Amino acid sequence: MEKLEPTFSKGGKAAWLHSTFDAFDTFLFVPSTTTKCGSQVRDCVDLKRLLIIVVLALVPAFLVGTWNIGVQHAQAFGLADWGLWECFGYGLLRIIPLYLVSYLVGLAIEFAGAQIKGEEVSEGYLVTGFIIPLIVPVDIPLWTLAIAVAFATIIGKEVFGGSGMNIWNPALLARAFLFFSYPTKMSGDTVWTGGVSRYLSERTCWFQGNGLVDGWSGATPLASNLATATPESLAQNGFGLWDLLIGNVGGAVGETSVIAILIGAVILLATGIASWKIMLSSVLGALLVGWLGNIGGATTLPCYYQLLLGGFAFGTVFMATDPVTSAQTECGKWIYGFLIGALCVTVRLFNPGYPEGMMLAILLMNTFAPLIDHCVINASIRRHYKKLA
Repeated sequence: MEKLEPTFSKGGKAAWLHSTFDAFDTFLFVPSTTTKCGSQVRDCVDLKRLLIIVVLALVPAFLVGTWNIGVQHAQAFGLADWGLWECFGYGLLRIIPLYLVSYLVGLAIEFAGAQIKGEEVSEGYLVTGFIIPLIVPVDIPLWTLAIAVAFATIIGKEVFGGSGMNIWNPALLARAFLFFSYPTKMSGDTVWTGGVSRYLSERTCWFQGNGLVDGWSGATPLASNLATATPESLAQNGFGLWDLLIGNVGGAVGETSVIAILIGAVILLATGIASWKIMLSSVLGALLVGWLGNIGGATTLPCYYQLLLGGFAFGTVFMATDPVTSAQTECGKWIYGFLIGALCVTVRLFNPGYPEGMMLAILLMNTFAPLIDHCVINASIRRHYKKLA
């Protein structure tokens, strides 16, 4: 890389590709830049390494979700002889194209934007590109995913100045784009599993199924009527407490296993990357509204079930805690997280047309996060003025 650097530096033959070269260089090696003057906070972990830790925290949800793709497919087509590796292998074949589209389209736009502006390529898309395939149906058409990624990257990030300047979480923006533009693929209460080919029990070849549909739509826990659902009725439909914890249910790829998500939460909290205040307050908000729903007769499910259903756990751990789009003040984090949890359950209980409320709750609170911080800061200033007076 040091030998190639003069070629891409100012005055070199490929100087116009300096941003691209710098991106690969800093991806492979720690940047050599140091502080020149003044008092600065020094740390051995730069932004790139910080984001890699977030990706590592997402790996458990990715692994379990990939296995669950195969499990749901095997259940849909009666493939009783499929074991762990058959399910995981099938899931891997289904999710790899999603990752290829997510990273190729997103990084191409990021690199092009950096070249045009003459700036460094931001590392922010490392996490965004990893999350997007985990929050969409596995059988979503790749061309629609490409459009959604382009929309989220251009409108959600580049228009506002790139990573660190965006108002909304880019991954959720991609999901919202798909939900409103292609609602039949993003209904919020179904999951699609691949059905274009059937693996014969003899395991000798792949058989292109005559008359098999392109996908199979199976119910998820949120497809149940939350007003009348009980733990017993959910268990009878295959959505028992253990199923919800381990992730053996229908849903978006990375959102089904609460245990895998909690492992990621431990990693984020242990490294100090995510805010425990946002996570805890989001849980408290969901529990409060779920409890009030029990009292008021809006639902018969215990309030803690709201933490296990749909994308609540994934959204709370990985997207509500996004340091760019969340509240920045310590008091504001409590308010921000509490309102996300409360709004999520409110949408679930009182909006039958859209049983999953986490996406809308986070995006709405992303919008109001600056206002929350503004109010918290002004309230603090007024308190100090009163003390001075």
